[in-house]
Amino acid sequence: MQTHVKLLEKVRLKKPIFIQGLPGIGNVGRVAAGYLVSELRMKKFAELYSQHFLPLVLLHNDSVASLLKCEFYYCRGKKRDVVVLTGDSQSVTPDGHYEISEAIVNFIGSLGVKEVITMGGFAEEKQVETPRVIGAVSDKSVLKKYSKMGIDFGKEHQIGTIVGASGLVLGISGMKGMDGLCLMGETVGMPLLTDPKAADAVLHVLVKILNVKLDLSKLENTIMEMEEKISRTDEVHKKMLAELSRPKDENIRYIG
Repeated sequence: MQTHVKLLEKVRLKKPIFIQGLPGIGNVGRVAAGYLVSELRMKKFAELYSQHFLPLVLLHNDSVASLLKCEFYYCRGKKRDVVVLTGDSQSVTPDGHYEISEAIVNFIGSLGVKEVITMGGFAEEKQVETPRVIGAVSDKSVLKKYSKMGIDFGKEHQIGTIVGASGLVLGISGMKGMDGLCLMGETVGMPLLTDPKAADAVLHVLVKILNVKLDLSKLENTIMEMEEKISRTDEVHKKMLAELSRPKDENIRYIG
């Protein structure tokens, strides 16, 4: 099976902005994206499958097995539409990260996307009481657009690398002429510890960017509802991320 996008509904979108949140450190991106999909009542219109996902299927309560996948959702906006990607897994191979990320960028490019926001966690390896949102952009010209959004663009945090889809989609989309932003919520850096505070911090910034009304008071309950599904693949993710995050240099911290 090759990496491919299965289209469920052909949609015409108005100046769409793309938001991505996949499993990773603290599940920050995945939780933030899932909450956005739920609260904006977004509609699924495409699925992405890949041979580079974890080699397993998910068994549901009715004993039906399903392949791991990422899902594209959309909703209409007054000035622009919003597309969100979230899902079960990232790639378990370096080559797969590139292949999947390029497939994502090519697909959203076909939708007319010109602006991309990826989300993830920034591992501090210590407890963070008030998480900051760390940012990276695809080009210096993008900095001005987000300069007043409460994002730390390296003034107090030096970012060495961004591992996985949150970094690669940022880089590949920038190479293809899209404006790219990566939002990373500070978190303790444990893959099996879902961090609602970090996800909440990222969502607060995202709400400003999208200029939408979002009730963030229900975030804790939503995370509890997501926990069962997240826990199914987190143990394997933990092993995968441990390998990816093992630094050659002790000063490099994992982000993803």
